[in-house]
Amino acid sequence: MFSGIIADVGTITSAQNRDGGLRLSVTTEELGMDDVQLGDSIAVSGVCLTVVKIDGKVFTVDVSRETLDCTIGLEKQGALVNLEKALRLSDRLGGHLVSGHVDGVGDVVAFNDIGESWRLIVRAPHALAKYIAVKGSITINGVSLTVNHVAGSEFEVNLIPHTLAVTTLNQICAGAKVNLEIDLIARYVERMMTAG
Repeated sequence: MFSGIIADVGTITSAQNRDGGLRLSVTTEELGMDDVQLGDSIAVSGVCLTVVKIDGKVFTVDVSRETLDCTIGLEKQGALVNLEKALRLSDRLGGHLVSGHVDGVGDVVAFNDIGESWRLIVRAPHALAKYIAVKGSITINGVSLTVNHVAGSEFEVNLIPHTLAVTTLNQICAGAKVNLEIDLIARYVERMMTAG
């Protein structure tokens, strides 16, 4: 589990094809790799991946074809990625409960400076729209955010300058695609209401 509070922006320094999937090497300056072990989970732009190799400030992960088919942003060498280590039970939950299992890819409709913050409007896949609620949580490229407005499949969040400074969200623009993870609790509520 993760919280959606980004610890560092890393760089994909290598993306090697492995039978349809990829082996990625990611360089990080601020994540703090001294307590990371083989088999640990790191969220890379919202995607929970397993560490298979560590070399100083570089960690390596394998990405399956299934994961590549339902996410965006993991294929390109040189790409910047949001990074977060998995939570420990003693950690603060500064964002919300995030599994690192991307539910779908959204389309950025607009991204505008509105003075004290930036307004980001995203169109979610139709199947996810019912899980997105005003004042609820959503994860965009691994970043925990609060939904401010919903209209059909489109939703709006505001990004403060700090969030833009410490994540890759400052690079997006209208027409971009983003990884979305809906609130974990919404999934369980639906399951309980439809079971039986």
